[in-house]
Amino acid sequence: MTGDRTPRTSAEHGYVLDDQIGFLLRRAYQRNSTIFLSKVPGNLTPTQFSVMHRLAEDGPMSQNLLGRSVAMDGATTKGVVDRLIARGLLSTRRDPDDRRRHLVSLSPVGVTLIDKAVEAAKQVTEATLEPLTEKERATLLRLLARIA
Repeated sequence: MTGDRTPRTSAEHGYVLDDQIGFLLRRAYQRNSTIFLSKVPGNLTPTQFSVMHRLAEDGPMSQNLLGRSVAMDGATTKGVVDRLIARGLLSTRRDPDDRRRHLVSLSPVGVTLIDKAVEAAKQVTEATLEPLTEKERATLLRLLARIA
């Protein structure tokens, strides 16, 4: 056979793309990302926002701990941190307790931006969940937390 076989239909193989969790999560995330980018100031991505918010909440920390705290691998964390440093939103300094380690923190400009961004992020959550009832929202968030 030369590869000209007709693909099987959903009815034949029993797999409906529109019913799959990964496909639906990706579509929901795309919707959320579009809303996020339209509302959150400072041209921040959702990932950059997560890093900055974690630092705002928990204070300075190592890049390794920061990445783990927002569920990112080391390479991704380094890229995000480097880009935010280049934009003047984060800074680093040596850890006084361990001279081999550097601590990442928000810069003064970063503090100002994350304060504004948090208010916008609340609107993003509201807009994303808008089609759902309060009970559906609570159920969705509870179930997503279990999956995650």
